[in-house]
Amino acid sequence: MSARVFATELDDRYADIVSSTASTAEMSDTSQLLVRRIKDGTVIDHIEAGKALLVLQALSITGKQGNVITAALNVPSSKHGKKDIIKVENRFLEISETNKLALIAPRATINIIRDYKLVEKRKIQLPDSIVGIFKCPNLKCITNSGEAISSTIDVIDKEKVVLKCRYCARTLSIDELEF
Repeated sequence: MSARVFATELDDRYADIVSSTASTAEMSDTSQLLVRRIKDGTVIDHIEAGKALLVLQALSITGKQGNVITAALNVPSSKHGKKDIIKVENRFLEISETNKLALIAPRATINIIRDYKLVEKRKIQLPDSIVGIFKCPNLKCITNSGEAISSTIDVIDKEKVVLKCRYCARTLSIDELEF
């Protein structure tokens, strides 16, 4: 099954039509699924393929808030082969929220849409510290004791991505982090 994303203009880029070639005899050779444009909200684009659900989890977007959420996984990308895209209607993510994604989706682009128009586009930047998103993997860390202490992961080196738990001082790699 193959898919293509078509767009007409930069502002209309988020009015995606995804076409897929059907592999069963019951379906026509080509079927189209319209992923509607959002009037107001946030589009997170260029997420590494397969990580959209982690992004939603990190941002505490569950769907219980009532916003329409669209997640497209493994969409073809000319730059990266495949990518994920998330659209959240009627929610405008703040810089402090989206920069939490720097370790999960460092290439992601945040697009703020108002009245169907792209009004702000920003790249994710690694913050100085990440609070309450990841658990420290050190089981003896105070943040894992059951007390009401949120983990705080400090970014020691943004170039090499060196991380350190503020409470137990353990140096961490990205691969060790857990939600």
